[in-house]
Amino acid sequence: MRPTEIDPSQYAAQLKHKEAHLEQQFNSFTMPSLEVFGSEPLHYRMRAEFRVWHQGDDLFHIMFDNQTKQKYKVEHFPPASLLINQVMTDLLDLIRHNELARRKLFQIDYLSTLSDEIVVSMLYHKPLDEHWEREIEGILKTLRLSYKIDIVGRARKQKWVKDKDYVTEVLPIADRNYQFQQIENSFTQPNAGVNIKMIEWALDVTQQSQGDLLELYCGLGNFSIPMAQNFERVLATEISKTSVQAAQQNIADNGLDNVTIIRMSSEEFVEAQLGKRQFNRLSGVDLQSYNCQTVLVDPPRAGLDETTVEMVSNYQNIVYISCNPTTLQENLAVLSKTHDVQRFALFDQFPYTHHVEAGVYLVKR
Repeated sequence: MRPTEIDPSQYAAQLKHKEAHLEQQFNSFTMPSLEVFGSEPLHYRMRAEFRVWHQGDDLFHIMFDNQTKQKYKVEHFPPASLLINQVMTDLLDLIRHNELARRKLFQIDYLSTLSDEIVVSMLYHKPLDEHWEREIEGILKTLRLSYKIDIVGRARKQKWVKDKDYVTEVLPIADRNYQFQQIENSFTQPNAGVNIKMIEWALDVTQQSQGDLLELYCGLGNFSIPMAQNFERVLATEISKTSVQAAQQNIADNGLDNVTIIRMSSEEFVEAQLGKRQFNRLSGVDLQSYNCQTVLVDPPRAGLDETTVEMVSNYQNIVYISCNPTTLQENLAVLSKTHDVQRFALFDQFPYTHHVEAGVYLVKR
């Protein structure tokens, strides 16, 4: 089914199918009852990316069919937020009759928020000069009559920013609002509603925790910042420089003084913790002063590497958020030798697809 053709009346049945499949996938483990967190059936995605197709003096958003690989025109995109749907129509109406803005434009990316901000990234196969800038500034001025919007222009070795290249999301989590700076072209959780449920689940499973929290793959602080309330201190790692900068800003914006972000990979952190390597990035951070009894991991689809799994298995409590149940299954085969799964959850970040986000909370025997 194409995303433009989703049928919200079928959502409950599709979610039920995912639930049954996930339970079946993990039936070789001793698992508690599965907790299921569904999505809104429409307008749940906060970001969307489209290629641009030119036809004479006209242009439109396109996507490609997963099976036939044929392109198809996208005028409305039901999975995306209402804000994205509104802006994508108005933006093309303004670009369509502007040769400088339209020429060599090949992709448009949209990043929106629940707080009604949006940043649009326009990607070109041409250099961006002062004439292009002048035209885009005019388009932006018109759009700002209706929207809290920013535009970023990208071309080979060029990035143009008029005012800012990020949005500020405000998420209501456990009776408190948290601010998150989200930068275009960097990772953010796509489904804001389900993301809130994921964070609240992680808060719930760790509410009786002692000591400090270690988080690997922390991104912009999506989990570490709200979870700071459950721990004395939070030590988090992230490899992306852009995400670390956003995380530092988010720590300040939320008025926290017990969260420290280190720019390093999980593999580097393991080496640092074991004393195998010295890192200048750890200057001023005393790893031995932390009493991390709980670790949270939200790895990429490849899951945790062998060395990181071994390191994680030494912690009393493990919160594992997975975007790929297959690699979670592989990691769990190792972790279940030392830990019991006390909570098990399905988070439907991607309705109408086969993709499933899963969460497990493990406690050392």
